[in-house]
Amino acid sequence: MKLLSPAISRLARLRLWSIDQWRADPVGTQYDVWQDLLAAGQYTDYGRQYGFSSIQSLREFKERVPLTNYDDLKPWIDRMLHGEEHVLWNTPVRWFAKSSGTTSDKSKFIPVSEESLKENHYKASKDVLAMYYAHYPDSDLLTGKALVIGGSHQVSQLNDDIQYGDLSAVVMQNSPFWTNWIRTPELDIILMEEWEEKIEKLARHTIQENVTSMAGVPTWLMVLMRRILEITGKSTIKEVWPSLELYMHGGVSFVPYRKAFAELIGAPIRYLEMYNASEGFFAAQDDIKEEGMLLLCDHGIFYEFIPAGEWEAPQPRTIQLDEVELGKQYALVISTNGGLWRYLPGDTVQFTSLDPWRIRVSGRMKHFINAFGEELIIDNTDKAIAAACRATGLVVNDYTAAPVYFAEGQNGAHEWIIEFEQVPQDLAPFAEALDAALKAENSDYEAKRHKDIALRGPQIQAVGARSFERWLQSKGKLGGQHKVPRLSNDRTLLEQIRAFLAASTEG
Repeated sequence: MKLLSPAISRLARLRLWSIDQWRADPVGTQYDVWQDLLAAGQYTDYGRQYGFSSIQSLREFKERVPLTNYDDLKPWIDRMLHGEEHVLWNTPVRWFAKSSGTTSDKSKFIPVSEESLKENHYKASKDVLAMYYAHYPDSDLLTGKALVIGGSHQVSQLNDDIQYGDLSAVVMQNSPFWTNWIRTPELDIILMEEWEEKIEKLARHTIQENVTSMAGVPTWLMVLMRRILEITGKSTIKEVWPSLELYMHGGVSFVPYRKAFAELIGAPIRYLEMYNASEGFFAAQDDIKEEGMLLLCDHGIFYEFIPAGEWEAPQPRTIQLDEVELGKQYALVISTNGGLWRYLPGDTVQFTSLDPWRIRVSGRMKHFINAFGEELIIDNTDKAIAAACRATGLVVNDYTAAPVYFAEGQNGAHEWIIEFEQVPQDLAPFAEALDAALKAENSDYEAKRHKDIALRGPQIQAVGARSFERWLQSKGKLGGQHKVPRLSNDRTLLEQIRAFLAASTEG
């Protein structure tokens, strides 16, 4: 099988020519993508309503076409779910990616067109593979199998024509037949909905495979790897899969999980971050030695960016690639070949490089703590948790935090529920390290903590392994697409989790 590596490397180098073309001129490429989207969109009901056919410039596009979120597009998507055509996109849309919901709906149904599958998800996946082989031409990645674990993959039939499921289920159901040769487990296991049985079958099925790469949400991969070690009696995953060389992750920050993964795997492997959401495949690391992910500019998506100071404005200003600055916070806006127009997925990004354009996901527009002017975002807290783990030798699996408001005789604070792999007897060193790291990451937090004038130190409740897993299960949200919200600007969620943990302890 190792004879495959040179041949695969040659194919990857051939694909690199087209990658280099758009990487060299991302601004021009993006303009071409926008024109193609507009040309297709003019034949839709949405395009007719906003006069796509007569739009002559980007400025005119921004003036005429409103910024949208899911609730804005929901009436149009509902029509598509009932089989109407040419609503948001000009070709038939038969598949929808089901993802976590909004304030008005339990779930979102994101249209997935044939174009978005081929020109976005599949094309991006091939480009990621080509870029990886360009850096590691002797890789044995494709001489073994990729272990894929994602969300609840069950595909559902809405009517005779329309089907929906997690994005990973939609992608796998429509992928070429030959992908089954390089993927494990079998599709019938991947499509299982009941997670506890699924983990068991995943573990027993994949033990005998030559797994060279893994992809999936960190929390569930950790559960799977632990179960595999229990079954095999091995000490590390590398003893089970000696050829394992790569873990591809995305969706949540990997920073808090890196130490736990290193301990479970037991030997160094490579880690590659991807930004692949239900709405589209946006970015991926083109070089695992570089911080940030290469923005995929020729994959059927047109990008705009809202500067941080504009997020709450009645009519936010958006800018293009040639106007962004390093280190600034931007809300992402996308128009896609699936029929999303000037759509806000809700993510915030920062640019880590402008040549080429690389980004990192810094958080969510609604997931932050700013009760006291501290403007704490997930990027800050993930890094601070990782720093505190390094300082104390502890392993954190997950966490959530919320403000503690001013009370008589006491200033505000942040209350944390932190799930440790092993709960420490003394939390003080970890709390001190976390506080110091937060000060180093966020100057506003540091200012508010000065002499405890506005903020006291972190208030931490330590919980044991799988505590958040049990909470998710109690909410009917056991599965890869469901995540513990790490930051909230009010106490509603934290109080719910705290009440559940107290009740389960008493029980």
